[in-house]
Amino acid sequence: MNAAVTVPPPVARRFLRRALLLDAPVPDVVAALAHHGYVQIDPINVCGRMHDLILRPRVAGYREGDLMRHLHGDAKPLPAARRTAFEHHLPHTHVLVAFPLDAWPHLLAAMHARTKRTGAWSGRLTPRERALAPHILAELAARGPLGSEDFHDGRQARRVWGSMTLAKSTLQKMFFHGRVLIAGRDQNRRLYDLPERVLPAATLARPAPSARETARWIALGKLRQRRLATLRRDELGLVADEVQAVRIEGCPPLHMLKADLPLLHAAESASSDLQSSSSGATLLAPLDPLIYDRRLTLALWDYDYIWEVYTPPAKRVRGYYALPLLAGTELVGYVDPKADRDRRRLAVVSRSARRGHRTAPAVEALARFLGLRKP
Repeated sequence: MNAAVTVPPPVARRFLRRALLLDAPVPDVVAALAHHGYVQIDPINVCGRMHDLILRPRVAGYREGDLMRHLHGDAKPLPAARRTAFEHHLPHTHVLVAFPLDAWPHLLAAMHARTKRTGAWSGRLTPRERALAPHILAELAARGPLGSEDFHDGRQARRVWGSMTLAKSTLQKMFFHGRVLIAGRDQNRRLYDLPERVLPAATLARPAPSARETARWIALGKLRQRRLATLRRDELGLVADEVQAVRIEGCPPLHMLKADLPLLHAAESASSDLQSSSSGATLLAPLDPLIYDRRLTLALWDYDYIWEVYTPPAKRVRGYYALPLLAGTELVGYVDPKADRDRRRLAVVSRSARRGHRTAPAVEALARFLGLRKP
């Protein structure tokens, strides 16, 4: 690996805009997934779902719901042979994402490991769940994509968070284990099917990689997702041939993909006067790759952001679903919007912006995206 390159913070911020597709959107979801490696999925819909808010500024002409249409089709589930992406969890986590097909073999070891662990959410099946699993698989084979409600027999799962039917907990664990996959969605309700009816046969037939190969894939995936990231020593040992160390004043030790060096050089030679006016500002998703690492966001952007959905109301600083406002190479404020779908109106619960910046243009752009009237 080459010696670390020293990068001034303004150049690093210009680089991240370019490397994270915020300056030049790609033409479609396929290209976005290929570039980032995955897109995080979240069901909460306050002002658009997380994945749609992430892709909105990155895919030209992106419409609300386009990721799900790409994954599963529109009116009915896509046949396996036509799928190019799927939903599953990042290995060793409960984070649900959209992956391109080449990710599949790297998930197999984590799926198998979950079948051996205890855990009400994703661990091995309980005796009652194990007894129900063959019936679920037989019904899917006979009837096609089904949701947990199609198996409801009144029995409740035990030792899970909140109230959950036995069928739902069984399906959820079988999904974590790779025995069923999400074949489609009815609104936000998952429809499961057998893997061979969701993924192409060639994908399912790919051999499982070694543990080292998958660990390398995970480390490179972190860099593809964020473009500037901290790496643990064990991660760096796996990917040293493909990464470049980066030194930025005030930031922790960082690395980037060597393949991104041309973008860094372009950011260095670009005009330092990248305007941070409100006219070109955009609202970012709460889990946008640009701000995903809170420590780096504070160090590089001087912006301390936390997604406050799970913060008690009395302790919230910005609001339940506050979206950071990116203007040029600065994070200059936030807006906490809420979509009133019945009245077809986007409301603003709270907002704040640094002097000289307006939130209205970015809010109006979000309202148009959601098909709602502006506040």
